[in-house]
Amino acid sequence: MTRVRRGTVRELLQAGEDEAAALGAPGRPFMSYSQLRRQIEGHRDVLRRCGIGPQDRVAIVLPNGPEMAAAFLTVVSGATAAPLNPAYTETEFDFYLDDLGARAVLLRHGDTGPAAACARRRGLAIIDVVPAEGGPAGAFELHPRGEPAGPTADDREPEPDDVALLLHTSGTTSRPKLVPLSQANLCASAHNISTTLRLTSNDVALNVMPLFHIHGLMASLAASLAVGGCVVCTPGFD
Repeated sequence: MTRVRRGTVRELLQAGEDEAAALGAPGRPFMSYSQLRRQIEGHRDVLRRCGIGPQDRVAIVLPNGPEMAAAFLTVVSGATAAPLNPAYTETEFDFYLDDLGARAVLLRHGDTGPAAACARRRGLAIIDVVPAEGGPAGAFELHPRGEPAGPTADDREPEPDDVALLLHTSGTTSRPKLVPLSQANLCASAHNISTTLRLTSNDVALNVMPLFHIHGLMASLAASLAVGGCVVCTPGFD
């Protein structure tokens, strides 16, 4: 197993053995690393056909669970991911999508709520995440709504210094501030956390944290996958 300390998330996901479990969810079959990697490659092609490449920012508005985890890994492997709290109001989505300079929004299939309304008003590409019925945890298809937002993007791979993730501060002292994290930042953080926690490929993490927050994305999801471990993603926690 090779640990990626300074590379890209796509390289980080090579740590898991092909048939090892990568993602899980209550009552559903596990998704293996080979299934996860194949799905990511196929979905990156969909994003490219929508004109989305490494420099483009894609907001992800999905409920917690394995589809959210897999969607984040898909976007961050070919563009810049910006996960947003699905409970935001339309006014809040308007602020965040404007501040992000988002080009597209990933939504759960059939979502016509505030995020969809805001994206339509702004003329952003909307791409539906359609869970695969009966499939393993995290399996889904991407279905763009309407015509592609632009010409097909080139197939350039993200590089370590490319921005991979955009998150906002809580805004407790002023308006929320945008924080960019590079591919290398994410890989280094995942490596440091997995080393500190002494995670191995035999470990299974139970994630109950929001996947629009850095702690859920890094301390649970990325750190476990960086060592070839498994993450079980719950719909939420009360």
